[in-house]
Amino acid sequence: MNAMLPLLAVVAVLATPAAIAGPKCTDAPRSEWLPEKSISDRLSAVGLYIDEFKVVDNCYVTRIRDRNGHKAEVHYNPADGHVVKMRGER
Repeated sequence: MNAMLPLLAVVAVLATPAAIAGPKCTDAPRSEWLPEKSISDRLSAVGLYIDEFKVVDNCYVTRIRDRNGHKAEVHYNPADGHVVKMRGER
């Protein structure tokens, strides 16, 4: 778990208090969602790589990794880009 601390610290910078919200990301219609590129650009800007990007249950979901190979799965509110749920992977 200590090896994942750098990745989790970077992702935490992107998080807000919404990170402790329930599993529902948004009720906003898709026409009000941010472009997927805005999330991927933000992750790339802090040195994270996206292995997978998908939409699940009105959430943007990414599987990301840092340059050391530490991985995480992150759920975002697609209407405002806030982190809703984050889980490290082994």
